[in-house]
Amino acid sequence: MQDTIERQAGQESRLERGKRVLSEIDGKAGEKVIDSLADIAPDFARYLLEFPFGDIYSRPGLDIRAREIATIAALTALGNATPQLKVHIAAGLNVGISRDEIVETIMQMAVYAGFPAALNGLFAAKEVFRDHV
Repeated sequence: MQDTIERQAGQESRLERGKRVLSEIDGKAGEKVIDSLADIAPDFARYLLEFPFGDIYSRPGLDIRAREIATIAALTALGNATPQLKVHIAAGLNVGISRDEIVETIMQMAVYAGFPAALNGLFAAKEVFRDHV
């Protein structure tokens, strides 16, 4: 997947690249987030596509799998981003991160972000795992 992203990166606008990368990572969940912003902040939806997905996720250096592990760790550590954490846990599953790896990533955050943040992350993962087919 990373090879495809890098190959196509030079031929697309930031917005086009962002839409493609978001779709590859999050599937329908990413589209729902973008669509939910259409009536309140369409410019923010565009920024979300262009910067995180069009610029950062499509950079060389880390593959998508590593980027999702880092994102799951960061969102867990924040402790106040459960909806986004759930989207990225599902995205992690979509890009080949195992349930065990997700649980270990979240548990690791207990050391740096505390037990409450890790517990909230584990409960979010439990919900995603239950609903993920």
